Amino acid sequence: MANEILRTLLPFAGWTDERMNELSVTGGTDPILPTSFRIGESSAAALGALGLAVSDLWETRTGRRQEVSVDTRRATASLRSGKYMQMDDAGVSTERNTVMGVYPTKDGRWSYLHCNFPNHRAAALSVLGVSEDRDAVTKAVAQWDALELEEAIIEAKGAGGMVRTMEEWSTHPQAAAIASLPLMEIVKIADSPPEPLSEGSRPLSGVRVLDLTRVLAGPSCARTLAEHGADVMKITAAHLPNIGYQEYDTGHGKLNAQLDLREDKNLETLRGLVRKTDMFSQGYRPGTLGGRGLSPEELAELRPGIVYISLCAFSHVGPWASRRGFDTVVQTVSGITSRQGDLFPGATPGPQFYPVSAIDYLTGYLMAFGGAVALKRRVHEGGSWLVRISLAQVGRWLLSHGEIPESDLKNVPDEFTPEEIANWSTVSETPMGKLGHLAPVLGLSETPPRWVRPSVPLGHHDPVWPERSK
Repeated sequence: MANEILRTLLPFAGWTDERMNELSVTGGTDPILPTSFRIGESSAAALGALGLAVSDLWETRTGRRQEVSVDTRRATASLRSGKYMQMDDAGVSTERNTVMGVYPTKDGRWSYLHCNFPNHRAAALSVLGVSEDRDAVTKAVAQWDALELEEAIIEAKGAGGMVRTMEEWSTHPQAAAIASLPLMEIVKIADSPPEPLSEGSRPLSGVRVLDLTRVLAGPSCARTLAEHGADVMKITAAHLPNIGYQEYDTGHGKLNAQLDLREDKNLETLRGLVRKTDMFSQGYRPGTLGGRGLSPEELAELRPGIVYISLCAFSHVGPWASRRGFDTVVQTVSGITSRQGDLFPGATPGPQFYPVSAIDYLTGYLMAFGGAVALKRRVHEGGSWLVRISLAQVGRWLLSHGEIPESDLKNVPDEFTPEEIANWSTVSETPMGKLGHLAPVLGLSETPPRWVRPSVPLGHHDPVWPERSK
């Protein structure tokens, strides 16, 4: 099935079916973890497509393609890589905020409150009129109809949603708006001369990437590009909320600087970085960066030949285009949690989430794949390129692969063996301590992926590009 899923990705790179013969997939098939959705095989396919695109870039440098391999079980584990971290031999807490979760509503439905970020938590609590106490939140939610609460929290600039079935989502205006869109768009947005890759010993050596994303999807894209040799600089700001363990998880391979883009001087510093970059990855809601002169078209003027990777929650079209969203929110509104709860009831009744952050990490892998494809086109065709994707489109792609029959879902283990995790893990010396974590998944015959830089605290570096890596 991984090859069939891979086949859906080939057209984005202009490949024929023959390219599938260059990917070796091992490690069995789904179900690998308790879900009916093909998360493992989808991850293997997304990573495999990335590996083939990286091999193309290597061929551009050397005239040689590489042998590409991926293990489906290992790819599945990567979809919750944050779970397998240790700092100085102690586990790293991945606990969510205590009031974040799914609650029954007055009309017999369920409502999900996304409360990990302080601003989103404050919005939900303000609407409900209660303090940060789970019992109080439970009682308050029970006084609302689910759809009314969803609309009120979104109006208050919060995040969450009413739990829908897959059938309900299929007829929703936002689902209809994205139904005709491809999984991902890779389009030329401006002309510029072809640019050869700079000298280097790895597929992405010398390629500079600015990472203006947060949480998991976008940061995973940048982390993935870094493991193939790219120089990645994450840009954040002190006032923006973050979740500490996620920064450990997605920070491998990156420089980390802070710029408050509300200040003109910092915005100008960012523009200076853009002039010397190759790829720009952002995860703001549509139109947000355009208001600061950082739209795809504006950056193509500032830096002709840029590859602009754009991520949002629900796509750039439809009534929800400007809505805040996360992996768990997309799962909630699109019917995934409803179906997961039916098949794999939890300790408490009601909807359940995937056992992994499948949409987030898959989106990150696909963003990296699209970026690598666009980069190759810049080498041969020239031009500035836009790679555009959303969590909702990836969720739709994942569902399009169909479900595993219920008869095959008996006695599915909920964890990998300790031996597997140990074999898939490595240790990095970081400023925070000795960080144990999963190593890159992909196998490449000549340039095995690796991270040169360890995870570092936010703002650890100055916003200045070092010499390009070789």
